[in-house]
Amino acid sequence: MADVPENAPEHCPGTGSEQAGKTSACQGCPNQTICSSSKPLGPDPAVQEVKERMSSVKHKILVLSGKGGVGKSTFTAHLAYGLAADDSKQIAVLDVDICGPSIPKVMGLEGEQVHQSGSGWSPVYVEDNLGVMSVGFLLSSPSDAVIWRGPKKNGLIKQFLRDVDWGEVDFLVVDTPPGTSDEHLSIVQYLSNTYVDGAIIITTPQEVSLLDVRKEINFCKKVKMPVIGVVENMSGFVCPKCKKESQIFPPTTGGAEKMAADMEVPFLGKVPLDPRIGRCCDEGKSFLTEIPESPAADAYKQIIQKILDYCGKKLEENQFEIVKD
Repeated sequence: MADVPENAPEHCPGTGSEQAGKTSACQGCPNQTICSSSKPLGPDPAVQEVKERMSSVKHKILVLSGKGGVGKSTFTAHLAYGLAADDSKQIAVLDVDICGPSIPKVMGLEGEQVHQSGSGWSPVYVEDNLGVMSVGFLLSSPSDAVIWRGPKKNGLIKQFLRDVDWGEVDFLVVDTPPGTSDEHLSIVQYLSNTYVDGAIIITTPQEVSLLDVRKEINFCKKVKMPVIGVVENMSGFVCPKCKKESQIFPPTTGGAEKMAADMEVPFLGKVPLDPRIGRCCDEGKSFLTEIPESPAADAYKQIIQKILDYCGKKLEENQFEIVKD
């Protein structure tokens, strides 16, 4: 065999074999470490399977943030609520924050279970046109800790994208954990052969948050993920009595708007701090429905409209490119 080294033991499977470095014949071979670690892997067949499943999803939006605690899951939920206000649209939320799934609590679905049918896992529905999938539905208790290494997280994300029966969906909003690690790489890899509108990046005004968000923007650039825009969350607080505005998180370096300009990405807007948003999330209710006339609700609606405008324009450009090719 041409791919068997001269110093190989008897019954060597060959360096080109999938069993290279793994069989009993490889024990003690000086080439074992090289064979078992350096063999290039072929493309993951799940990428094509995900493409087929996602073909029924028109728009895909990732919600990212480099820093935890900036209100990413809150924004994800209210983006979904805002999109679902149009009864003619079908909306889905996928929570890939494996170790800290907040979406079931925020969207009032805590304690719900996932059901499986011949066509795959069925999402849990908040409303007829708003479905949700999260690892939180797979836990026996909301306080259970998910203590998994990267490969197991990767496997669950693959299942969510490949095996959930989303049906015909207009918008899939993906809530991700903070950072730029396993979950982010997995979601980008598995969606690599599908059309993705881009990422919305959430931050708060202070520099300690912006520092990590810059890394998130650079991550998007490196993996060629379009940035739909940056949202500054918890941006100022207006006292309901005296109407005076206070900066709870002072923008010491100019805030998200200046950072977005410096990094040449769109700025979508600011959502003011409103304690009633947190209360609605704790109760699993939509702030946009409960307190629709508030400044924060207005800010959400304006940002959502910008996202809709971007997605509509991006889809037209993508379809034009397909026709041209």
